[in-house]
Amino acid sequence: MKHAVSSYITRELKHKRALIFALIDSENTSPGLSESIARKIAAAGADAILVGGSTAVDQLMLSSIIKRIKGAVTIPVILFPGNVTGVSPQADAILFASLLNSTDPYFIIGAQALGSYLVRKYKIEPLPTGYIIAGEGGAAGFIGRVHSFPQDKPELVALYALAAEYLGMSFVYLEAGSGVSNNIPEKTIKTVRALYGGTLIVGGGIRSEERARKVVQAGADIIVVGNLIETPRFEKTLKHIAFAVHNLKM
Repeated sequence: MKHAVSSYITRELKHKRALIFALIDSENTSPGLSESIARKIAAAGADAILVGGSTAVDQLMLSSIIKRIKGAVTIPVILFPGNVTGVSPQADAILFASLLNSTDPYFIIGAQALGSYLVRKYKIEPLPTGYIIAGEGGAAGFIGRVHSFPQDKPELVALYALAAEYLGMSFVYLEAGSGVSNNIPEKTIKTVRALYGGTLIVGGGIRSEERARKVVQAGADIIVVGNLIETPRFEKTLKHIAFAVHNLKM
């Protein structure tokens, strides 16, 4: 049975300071390994699992991975696609995201138009998301042909987020980029939070409890950990992060 993910997120945020989503890169795992990783993620206290990848093209493998994950955990499984090949009928929901600072219309609306019918056909819950790469960019920035922001102008990032809200996007995903070494500055997160009234997701370079705390204190509603999941014995660190962000005091 599929989750009503948007309602789930709203409900959980009433009881927790922030949520933590863990990203499984479908390009770097197998169905069997993904099942094992998913069990560890859920046991550590994560609130949902994202599945995707910047260059994922094997839809059959993606569906197989999600099917195994769904059989192993009860938390929602959400697609985080880099292209139309990232759509699978097995998932509960999809970050139906427009890459707002891409210079290529394909990543702003083209891919979304091509993938929209599949989302409808497979009855995948769409989570309307403004996706903003405000850091180094990494593979996601390269593939998405991102127009980078000046690092000393966080207000420009905030204006993109405000535009996303006015366009009806319930979520903004503020991303440093895949596999990057630098984080989104707290000043940028705070500036976005001051203008954007929807659910703010922040990812990129969150590998420690200390960093997770700073991101949440800056205004994130949801943090995403990705590279941490690919390290040995990640579950101990993830458990500490989950407990910290769930119970962080104002």
